[in-house]
Amino acid sequence: MSQTLSASMLLAVPLAPLAGALMAGLPGTAFAGNVLGRRAAHSAAILGVLVAFVLSALTLRSVVVDGAHFDENIYTWMVAGGLKMEVGFLVDSLTAMMMCVVTFVSLMVHLYTIGYMEEDEGYNRFFAYISLFTFSMLMLVMSNNLLQLFFGWEAVGLVSYLLIGFWFKRPTATFANLKAFLVNRVGDFGFILGIGLIAAYAGTLHYGEVFAKAGELAALTFPGTSWMLVTVICIGLFVGAMGKSAQFPLHVWLPDSMEGPTPISALIHAATMVTAGIFMVARMSPLFELSDTALNFVLVIGAITALFMGFLGIIQNDIKRVVAYSTLSQLGYMTVALGVSAYSVAVFHLMTHAFFKALLFLAAGSVIIGMHHNQDIRWMGGVRKYMPITWITSLIGTLALIGTPLFSGFYSKDSIIEAVHGSHLAGAGFASFAVLAGVFVTSFYSFRLYFLVFHGKERYDQAPAHEHEADEEPDPHHHHAEHTKPHESPWVVTVPLVLLAIPSVVIGYLTIGPMLFGDFFKGVIYVDAQRHGAMSELAEAFHGPLQMAVHAFSTAPFWLAVAGALSAYYMYMVNPALPAAIRKMAGPIYTVLENKYYFDWFNEQVLARGARLLGTGLWKGGDQSVIDGWVVNGSWKLVGRVAAAVRWLQTGYLYHYALVMILGIFALMTYFVWLNK
Repeated sequence: MSQTLSASMLLAVPLAPLAGALMAGLPGTAFAGNVLGRRAAHSAAILGVLVAFVLSALTLRSVVVDGAHFDENIYTWMVAGGLKMEVGFLVDSLTAMMMCVVTFVSLMVHLYTIGYMEEDEGYNRFFAYISLFTFSMLMLVMSNNLLQLFFGWEAVGLVSYLLIGFWFKRPTATFANLKAFLVNRVGDFGFILGIGLIAAYAGTLHYGEVFAKAGELAALTFPGTSWMLVTVICIGLFVGAMGKSAQFPLHVWLPDSMEGPTPISALIHAATMVTAGIFMVARMSPLFELSDTALNFVLVIGAITALFMGFLGIIQNDIKRVVAYSTLSQLGYMTVALGVSAYSVAVFHLMTHAFFKALLFLAAGSVIIGMHHNQDIRWMGGVRKYMPITWITSLIGTLALIGTPLFSGFYSKDSIIEAVHGSHLAGAGFASFAVLAGVFVTSFYSFRLYFLVFHGKERYDQAPAHEHEADEEPDPHHHHAEHTKPHESPWVVTVPLVLLAIPSVVIGYLTIGPMLFGDFFKGVIYVDAQRHGAMSELAEAFHGPLQMAVHAFSTAPFWLAVAGALSAYYMYMVNPALPAAIRKMAGPIYTVLENKYYFDWFNEQVLARGARLLGTGLWKGGDQSVIDGWVVNGSWKLVGRVAAAVRWLQTGYLYHYALVMILGIFALMTYFVWLNK
């Protein structure tokens, strides 16, 4: 253990938000009589996250500057047949970076919530939930074993269920949180199978001990097959990541999670739940490097998600859903990087994406406040002059998202594209096309949103009354007059936007060198450079962040991004009749996109209905007919019939019994005579 890191300090990082959650969630709610007022409740929650952020920043400094490292068990829960189940922390550069990202974004969301949820009756309850969410994510990223990882994994899933369905009186919200919960259970089934195989064949759940036995696992085959055991393990683990990080086809829950309040949309989509799968695969890099089959699987799934989820963002009219599909696409980019063994690039994009995506979500929430809780971008326009801070921060987030040179998203996104080009895996060709095409798609839907909201003719006074039926609040507490002009949000909303805009601009420039080509992840992320040389090729081409940005102006991704922005400008600012004409010409394609590739239809009409039919069949055919009809009722009926037949032999008359004895003796004599012949 490093002398600069203490177990007590590390324990305080997750426990501080937990304490804040308990303070806001128990005495601060109706459960305990609302002992704490709103100010005390949000102060306790914010203080807990602030303490966690300060300690995380100090931890990161110790890791980077002093080379500190911590890997110890804090508590032994149980020992079963030599398998130890413990609570412990592993703090290295990957963990410390994730701790800072999670706590900083969470802190911004906490501050933002003061203004956004000001008039909501569940104010204190919401603060309790988001603090508990932060605690769960910190336990996940700080774990040094698979048991604690699974605890954090399930805890963020549980709290996300509570947050997505925060407005539980609203049917769409309860449907969305149930959908998220069930889809994640599908992924978690694969995840627990992967963990179970590791426990069975490695005999341990501790990361270091598992990685030390990676060579032994690579030599084994899955029983009854010729498959490599490590391939089955890695695919099982990645299926868990597909659910948590919303990869095709387990992506369907994430857009519907927009039913929750905007602050939690930012927290789920930016720095916590959806990045858990990316973090887990990066942490498990010593295992994934042993199986090209698993890496190809990861690569193709990520490429499909990056491209085809981006297409769906083009047709969305809800401001939050556009950003949500952007998250799906960017998660696909991260997964593609994992598939080509560029784990550090995936984590780098995770970090940069956390800042600008949180910024975009919170800016969308600011627009919703300014537009008096209207979310339809078709009835906005010209908002820039009314909301200057929201406008400029949204523009910064948009430029970072599309990969504009010198912005943070450029360095991570461009590195992913180059890493895919340098890969020799079988799926790299399709992935290369997907990530390149995705640049144009991302730029188009991002600037479509930007232009429709902030520029052009003001349309908020033309919104039909029915458009407000989809307002975010289930029972709005806002009683503004219809078509009131937009207004800038209060400082508790705009300050987090400004603070998130700063790293959205500079963090990529400052950190690309050490994170991708330095020693930041040395000894933490493992890459077999001889078999997977994408990172080596990236390192050879890198000559500094400034030179990389200058060179970008002559590359295809930059001009694809420019083409997407110009196309959006022409179609929505210059010739607004064109989108309707294209929609009319491409009617079948639009219908497919509008129905989200019919995944929801398939899940509801085939899987859910099939499950109901199967359940009904098992109930009527199995339970009622077989169990109740044959086993339970059939047994007593059989006993009754046998008893009724036997009853005729038990008459009580002596001559009947004498006759039976004589017949019995005659039968025995006949039998023995027959045997002696």
